[in-house]
This record gives sequence, structure tokens and C-alpha cells, in this order.
Amino acid sequence: MAFLNRNHSLCFLVLTFAYLVLLSSPVNSLKCSSQKFANNKLYTNCTDLPTLSSSLHWTHNSKNSSLSIAFLAPPAKPDGWIAWAINPTQTGMAGSQALIAFKDSNGSMTVKTYNISSYSSIVEGKISLEVSESSAEFSGGSMKIFATVKLPKTMTEVNHVWQVGGSVTEGMPGKHEFQPANLKSMGKLQLQLTEKAQSNGTSIVSPSIAPSTSTSPSTSKSASPSPSATTSSASSNTVTYAFFMLMIGVLILN
Repeated sequence: MAFLNRNHSLCFLVLTFAYLVLLSSPVNSLKCSSQKFANNKLYTNCTDLPTLSSSLHWTHNSKNSSLSIAFLAPPAKPDGWIAWAINPTQTGMAGSQALIAFKDSNGSMTVKTYNISSYSSIVEGKISLEVSESSAEFSGGSMKIFATVKLPKTMTEVNHVWQVGGSVTEGMPGKHEFQPANLKSMGKLQLQLTEKAQSNGTSIVSPSIAPSTSTSPSTSKSASPSPSATTSSASSNTVTYAFFMLMIGVLILN
């Protein structure tokens, strides 16, 4: 019996340690408000996007009608790719003008432009939007795309799309998965609303925007909980519940 009691005590200690580790582990390491960049670039807005553990930092300059962005996401696999795109005419992937980042043949990060004319066709080359600068980085398990894109002067709302993939073959990104998170990776950026906030000297942490929703950005003090925050809370509750169920099992065995 003493041997069994020692085993149960050891089991209790192991479960307690596992619980503390799981509870303290970050569910989603990407939080746009706390992210820093090696190039020390600053952006007036940031959004924790609702899918693919991704985030977007951006600044709209109405004087020259440009949009500067930093898009961050972990690729599906370390040697995969990430993409951020603008669709000038509609929502969704087809017709989007994309920036795709991946490791080239010598292992350095590169970013290239692609015209996504359809879901089955991806063509590298010049896109319909002028890209004045672009670069890419890979650190901490995430790839980062930095770019400045010239927008039409009349554009007040940007349909944007983001995606990740797991392979690159001879410089060509492979197909991404078609899971719900991949298929829902689209949204809108409201340029006029954020421009008004910027003119008042406000730094904006925008709530994540669903594909068909046009909600106005809010300041970091009043922003509603993002899906990533909800996921984190739900995961914490799940871990707690599982721990106590295991504890009950140990007590029953005793």
C-alpha cells in the first residue's frame, strides 16, 4: 500500500507541474500591440487577424495614397511561405495582387509579387498595384513581409487576403491547405476611419475584422476582445477542466 501511495503522490506532482506549464504557455504568441521589428519601423495601426495566427501592422498615407504594411505569420512548415494580398475589385483570393515571402535557394528570405488570377493560377511578375519597396524576414518561427503599396486615390476600403503554405519548389510556392482557417483568411481595412483617428494623434489597435464585416477601429483602451484573446481564454479553461478531471481520477484510485 505504501508503494501505491508513493505512486499516487508522484502522479499528483507530475500532473500539477504539467498543469502549470500548460497554463503558462502562450496559446497565440502573436499579439500585434507587443510586437517589435528589427528595422525599428513603426505603424499607426495593428490588427490581430482572426485566422492563421497572423497579424498586420499598417499605416495609410493619404497625401501620396500609399499603404505601408508589416504582415506576420508562421508558415505552415519552416520551409513554407506566407502571403498578404490586396484584391482591388472583389473579396477573396481570385483576382488578388499578392506579396509572397519564402526562403530562396540560398536560404535567404525573399518577397515576390504574384497575380492570383484564379484559384488554380498563380503567376509571378508585376502586379496591378505599384510596390515601391518590399522585404522579408524570418525569426521566432514567423515570417514577416514589409512593403509599401500605392493605392488608387479613390480607394477608401481595402479588401485584403492572407495565407500560409508549407512548401516551395524551385522558387514556386506550393498549394496551401483548404482548412476553414485558410478559407476564411480575408477581411477589410477601413482607410478613412483610421485616417481620422491618426489625425487626432491616436495609435490604433484594431479589432480583427471578419470577411463580410466593416467595423470601425478602436483605440487600444476600448478595443473589444479579439478572437485570439477569446481562444486563449477558452484554452485556459479547457486545461483547467482537464487537470481537475485527472485529479479526480487520482483521488478515486486512492
